[in-house]
Amino acid sequence: MRVAIFDSKRFDRSTLEAANAQFGHELVFFEERLGAHTAPLAEDFDVVCPFVNDKLDHKTISRLAKLGVKLIALRCAGFNGVDLAAAAEFGIKVTRVPAYSPEAVAEHVFALLLSLSRKTHRAYNRVREGNFLLEGLEGFNIHGKTFGILGAGKIGLATARIARGFGCKVLAYDPYPPKQCDVDCTFMSQEEVMANADIISLHTPLLESTHHMINATSLATMKHGVIILNTSRGGLIDTRAAISALKSGQIGGLGLDVYEHEEGVFFEDLSDSVLKDDILARLTTFPNVLITSHQGYLTDEALKNIATTTLQNISDFAAGQALVNEVKLSA
Repeated sequence: MRVAIFDSKRFDRSTLEAANAQFGHELVFFEERLGAHTAPLAEDFDVVCPFVNDKLDHKTISRLAKLGVKLIALRCAGFNGVDLAAAAEFGIKVTRVPAYSPEAVAEHVFALLLSLSRKTHRAYNRVREGNFLLEGLEGFNIHGKTFGILGAGKIGLATARIARGFGCKVLAYDPYPPKQCDVDCTFMSQEEVMANADIISLHTPLLESTHHMINATSLATMKHGVIILNTSRGGLIDTRAAISALKSGQIGGLGLDVYEHEEGVFFEDLSDSVLKDDILARLTTFPNVLITSHQGYLTDEALKNIATTTLQNISDFAAGQALVNEVKLSA
């Protein structure tokens, strides 16, 4: 099939082209994000392949349908950027990559946590400037802490396994807890996890029910100095409320690989520009905030898995086979 790949980077091209050797699709790469204004680029394509921050609203999907696009093959797990009702209305199927490498994201959780707990990011900058003082670099042990998991899917459980390896007591919440769990953790309510955890890691999808689940009210129920880590979806955290909690000390450390207004910022080089997002700019001023630009998935293993699953989804569609990774509008 002829596939238009949007919001593509060098590593997307290399991994998708390598994986495509076994599938034989015609891949055309576009650096532009997919949206209503770039939809015309999909003319004469059977499939569009967007990424996590592409905006497939009703207008975009309507234009894609008029161009003859039959499949939206997301190369990510999140699908909150797709109007599923519009896709159903125009008869366009939607697939995703539900699990590319849970360990990649889970390990990034601890990359953020270890930097926050031992201030290695600050130490690195000091040493590069010839400053070998230790003052201000006092950290804390992860061992013995109570680690809270909100969302016990594959990534959440992979994170829990690592937390257990660090010697943490693990609490977990999920509206649909796994029937079989190979991790030594205690399942309880979301409120109980928030109230009892020293460290909270977010692993839930962004839905209407989870939007701003970390807000002024929920933050007030947490332990003073709680560490919050988000490698899932930016919209899970009310950033303004988080800033207030950072100022008061209620949040003792914040590690973000996602941000609720990351579109147009993350994945871009803005080093020669003025950062126009005042909220994000404010976050970067806190010494106990660490932000990475949605790189939790960015390992060789995960990229290969993403490419293979995406192309397999397209091949299944072309062959008229069942789409095991199809995303449908909930009844």
